[in-house]
Amino acid sequence: MTARFRRLKTEMAEISVEQESIKEGQRQVRTKLEEINEQCEQLREETKQIIRQSANTQIRLAIMFNILKAREEGDSAKTFQLTQLLRSVS
Repeated sequence: MTARFRRLKTEMAEISVEQESIKEGQRQVRTKLEEINEQCEQLREETKQIIRQSANTQIRLAIMFNILKAREEGDSAKTFQLTQLLRSVS
């Protein structure tokens, strides 16, 4: 009976060590997950910024194209307006 009690006590100690190991692993996983979530949020913000910059660039290119077209047509008033618009967009 005493030997059985000692064996159970030893097994309980081993289980306790394993549980602590599992808890530590869970803490590490939680920390990694939080870091990954922060990186994802940062990437989302950077992506939004790139999209805004790209849209701005597309707008500026369209205005420049229209300026060239107005110059080819000899429409100096339209060229002036578009140039002013381009300056305000930049």
